[in-house]
Amino acid sequence: MKHTIIDASQLELEENVVSIKRVTKVVKGGRNFRFAALVVVGDKNGHVGAGLGKATEIPEAIRKGKEDAMKKLISVPINEQGSIPHDFLGKFGSASVLLKTSPEGTGIIAGGPARSVLELAGFRNIRTKSLGSNNKQNVVLATIAGLANLKTPEEVAKLRGKSVEEILG
Repeated sequence: MKHTIIDASQLELEENVVSIKRVTKVVKGGRNFRFAALVVVGDKNGHVGAGLGKATEIPEAIRKGKEDAMKKLISVPINEQGSIPHDFLGKFGSASVLLKTSPEGTGIIAGGPARSVLELAGFRNIRTKSLGSNNKQNVVLATIAGLANLKTPEEVAKLRGKSVEEILG
């Protein structure tokens, strides 16, 4: 996975809370309740990240999740059609997300957790299918893993020492 450190202070980021769940720790005196918030941030222009925040209060968990997501921003390649350069299968744990390139006018065809990542990344036309686990956190992270591993035709041409025209046929 290629990680380029992106300065989040220059980007106008939007956030989307994917899930909030109450987690419990059983201790001697009873149960300790906390909240875990899964937050996706993006600028709708090729930058997206996801983070998990845990706290005793929901707003605090969301704030921590947003900060965590800003630390994990990745840049994704978007082609002229507002889609991805090639099909790819992103994996994280037992969750797999199949990302398929689509022509203009398709829109974002994706399930809930994957949809929030793709919308905030700035894609306009893309099809996805979530395979394996339905765990929201793993689906989000599998989508981001898939997007992080995409290569532009220029990168592939450079790696192979060919021109972009030869790669695209």
